[in-house]
Amino acid sequence: MGEFELIRRYFLPLAGQQTTRSLILGPGDDCAIQHIPAGRDLVFSMDTLVEGVHFPRNYRPDYLGWRALAVAASDLAAMGAEPDCFTLALTMPAADEQWLAGFASGLKSASNAFGMALAGGDTTSGPLTLTLQVHGTVEHGTAIRRAGARPGDLVAVSGTLGDAGSVLDYLDEASPSPDVAALLDRYHSPRPRLALGRAVRGIASAAIDISDGLLADLGHILEASEVGASIDSARLPVSPHLKRLKGDAALDYALRSGDDYELCLTIPAECWRNAPDAVRKELSVIGTVESRPGLILDGKLCGSDDGFDHFRSRP
Repeated sequence: MGEFELIRRYFLPLAGQQTTRSLILGPGDDCAIQHIPAGRDLVFSMDTLVEGVHFPRNYRPDYLGWRALAVAASDLAAMGAEPDCFTLALTMPAADEQWLAGFASGLKSASNAFGMALAGGDTTSGPLTLTLQVHGTVEHGTAIRRAGARPGDLVAVSGTLGDAGSVLDYLDEASPSPDVAALLDRYHSPRPRLALGRAVRGIASAAIDISDGLLADLGHILEASEVGASIDSARLPVSPHLKRLKGDAALDYALRSGDDYELCLTIPAECWRNAPDAVRKELSVIGTVESRPGLILDGKLCGSDDGFDHFRSRP
């Protein structure tokens, strides 16, 4: 199968399945065309996923299709953006039709779930690598950045932490236990917090998605904001599945493992008190922002650089 037939058969159908507010022209021309409505800012991000680094070798293609778009869209969630469209550059060893059908199926499910249309991309031959650029928009000046945290703000996280990273040794499990199966779902089908990200615009002072581990990603907020934070490990949201599977080690996974794609936010105390119940229900307050730089965990200074690192870590 040639490149153009591959695109026509598996990826052009993804282009027209979503109606977006700004995509004027999708795949089929030299460039896509996106119109940015008056009063809105374009928010975009790029992620590259490499086989053997970001996902296991011989990983199920439908899982990969969902996961690839989900992890990219999570960056839009962290900025509070309304998702719109994405591009895909796909490098693969050969045009395997069975693999392509599975991958396109997972990608279609994700694009439907997140309300994103395929705007274009490229395909080529080589080691399996995916690069996705996601586009979203926000009302002018309302995007949530990493650099807004201030002393006295609360530190909060969504969902539960450590689940996805705890099951890397179970990805090939043929008959997983109920706890492992629940945690595997967190790895295979991450669900970016797009609705929550939009809901906390005007509430959160800073935000980041938790892709490399809580300590590492919170550290990025602290560095950008030139502040510190104090965290109480007893307040970390840990799922019962993780507690049963890992016992006393569950807390370490919640602090340091990546791939959860939850949100870490800083929120002024007054904004937290006045936040809608629907927002407060989604978040757990785990600490406070401090004026003195550094990350304090349970009263002791700890490092924030022990999460996933693309040049040190491997799955």
